[in-house]
Amino acid sequence: MTTAIYPGSFDPITKGHLNIIERASRIFDKLIVCVMINADKQPMFATEERVDMIRRVIRDLPNVTADSSPALLAEYAKRNGVNVVVKGLRAATDFEKEFQMSLINHKINPNLDTMFLTSEHQFMYLSSSVVKELGGHGADISDFLPAAILDDCVARMRRPARSTSHD
Repeated sequence: MTTAIYPGSFDPITKGHLNIIERASRIFDKLIVCVMINADKQPMFATEERVDMIRRVIRDLPNVTADSSPALLAEYAKRNGVNVVVKGLRAATDFEKEFQMSLINHKINPNLDTMFLTSEHQFMYLSSSVVKELGGHGADISDFLPAAILDDCVARMRRPARSTSHD
């Protein structure tokens, strides 16, 4: 049985993420979607909220589970007997960073390999950061997020109206 892990911050999980999950779930016997801690990001949703959102989005994919970990990815994979990391790539700039991370992960855990899946064209521009920015300005984000989490995300992303007075 081959198990893979798809790590990320998933803040929130987008249709682009879901596309990678669906495709990877057809390649591997089991896929773990794991919310990892990224010190460079200030998440909008707590880790537990992100795991819950992922579980709602993947509920119809029986070989996919959701988890979270504060550990290094290579250590989490070793502890869970996972030898493959799945990473989605949107553009060449993603590849440079992800390639570097795959080499570091392999150095820490020599049994760990990384498989890159390129985003389908309709998701090449999509990121959680873009969705949060658009949602924060009241834009329609329904094309970017799975229906199972859309209402929760829209409610969280609404910003109070800013005062335009110059006192």
